[in-house]
Amino acid sequence: MHPPRASTAALIIPALDEEAVIGITLGAIPPGLFGAIIVADNGSRDATAAIARQCGATVVFEPERGYGAACIAAINALPEDTSAVVFLQADSSENPAEAIRLLEPIYDGRADLVIGSRTLGLIDSGAMLPHQLLGNALATSLIRLVYGRQFTDLGPFRAIRFDSLLGLGMRDRNYGWTVEMQIRALKRGLRILEVPVSYRIRAAGENKVSGNVKASLKAGVKIIWTVFRLAVGG
Repeated sequence: MHPPRASTAALIIPALDEEAVIGITLGAIPPGLFGAIIVADNGSRDATAAIARQCGATVVFEPERGYGAACIAAINALPEDTSAVVFLQADSSENPAEAIRLLEPIYDGRADLVIGSRTLGLIDSGAMLPHQLLGNALATSLIRLVYGRQFTDLGPFRAIRFDSLLGLGMRDRNYGWTVEMQIRALKRGLRILEVPVSYRIRAAGENKVSGNVKASLKAGVKIIWTVFRLAVGG
């Protein structure tokens, strides 16, 4: 079943130097599913923005590097009548057609935040490296210990009611964005569901976080710090 107000759903795609794949990602989006598609260019030095525009997306620029910074810039550019927001990676590792799985529980009135769980879905061989799997398990275990809620994933492919998103007061501007959203949603009593999604090896190039050991370590430290910071009201 397609959401009854699909034309007011918006898609946000943060992107940094993704000219090799952004066209593939945008081309795989089901027609009519989103009323607004925003690519948040996070300081690309290639043709990412030009290709995104050619594919019909709106492009906003956020020169400050950071996943959260890019997301916030895109949120600030959303139409006022937006009903729900889906976040998708630019690298084609996630299937845009599966966004309907994320939106349906919101439009059916069953959830405010829906997380696409790669753990519950199908992960292609090699798509998630061992340190990613370990870090994900550690972070979700910490959330269970500190907040009493068991998640299976911190997957960035997710959907949230627009009014709920604005009410969270999201602040993190880099690696802590996804875990901050989940914890703030828990603390505000939002209805949260996880649904299975597939996860593929990116179409081209190297993942800028998981493919870089230093970046992965920084991300892990930031995620753990965010879990405890928010526990004391940060």
